[in-house]
Amino acid sequence: MALFSQERILVPVDFSDKSLRAVRESVEFAQQSSAVHVVHVLKSLEAMDPGVIWETVNDEKRKETIQKLFDESFSEEKYAGLTLSIEKGEPAAEIVDYAESHQIELIVMPSRGHTGLTRFFMGSTAERVIRFAHCPVLVLRD
Repeated sequence: MALFSQERILVPVDFSDKSLRAVRESVEFAQQSSAVHVVHVLKSLEAMDPGVIWETVNDEKRKETIQKLFDESFSEEKYAGLTLSIEKGEPAAEIVDYAESHQIELIVMPSRGHTGLTRFFMGSTAERVIRFAHCPVLVLRD
């Protein structure tokens, strides 16, 4: 019996080196890329953001940019089964909702490593996911 399921794994990405490494390690662990779900959460645009005011940024353009970045980051054959889901909202809530709606059995995510006042004021997405997820959460640390 394995400690963690290899069937339905969710890896949230923000395209930091740590999150891209989490995807790569999850694919190796699962032994097939189709078992790994990748999700990126866009924060909502604010009405006063310069890109919104000048009408140079919208959700569709943001999604296109993220998809292009994903395709460039995982262009190798071993990642052929990966699919990216782009959600919009608060990251921890969207990750937990995605995991529940897709019957995810394991969430793998990196830790940002915030400590002290930064962690106190900003909180941690990983902590909120751990608290509310219905399945095990594996937090990768450096």
